[in-house]
Amino acid sequence: MDMQTAARLVHAPQASQQALRPEGDALARYGRNMVPVDFHQSSAGPTKVFVYPFAQTKEALEGIARTDPDPHFGHKLRYVNPATGASPMPTIGAFAQLLPAGFVSAPYRCTDGTVYVCLEGEGSAEIDGQTHAFGPNDVFVAPSWHALRLHAKSRTMLFSFSDRPMQQAIGLWREEKIQ
Repeated sequence: MDMQTAARLVHAPQASQQALRPEGDALARYGRNMVPVDFHQSSAGPTKVFVYPFAQTKEALEGIARTDPDPHFGHKLRYVNPATGASPMPTIGAFAQLLPAGFVSAPYRCTDGTVYVCLEGEGSAEIDGQTHAFGPNDVFVAPSWHALRLHAKSRTMLFSFSDRPMQQAIGLWREEKIQ
């Protein structure tokens, strides 16, 4: 192959990337608390799943919502790499949270600034004394070491992510559950 042909192939636009496996294969192969027999995950590598269906997240949150909510978090779960139990990515942690209608959390602060997305419901986030209303599809941030108190006007589901795994890996992460 000459240089002009090679350059044309490298720069030729593609409509999409070629699928090596069918849709849902990674979830079936790595996301059911099982992995292929010859699979060896490095502790620092990202998950092979990288798909966490909302229906499964919602089912898990509703399952734990049969118990009393934690005073600081309501019902909150952490996404994990099923092969290691660590975060899906080595430097980013992701969380799902269900707040019952009328729930008001106790204040909490930590060193990781956290980005929240309201998936369902509505409420407000009180961040160091300033109140910010949120509803479906709204995004808000709780900056590092700013006290956060969540108020759920209706049953509310939140997704959040932060750099907690990175801070934990280098020994910087701290939290304070304020009474």
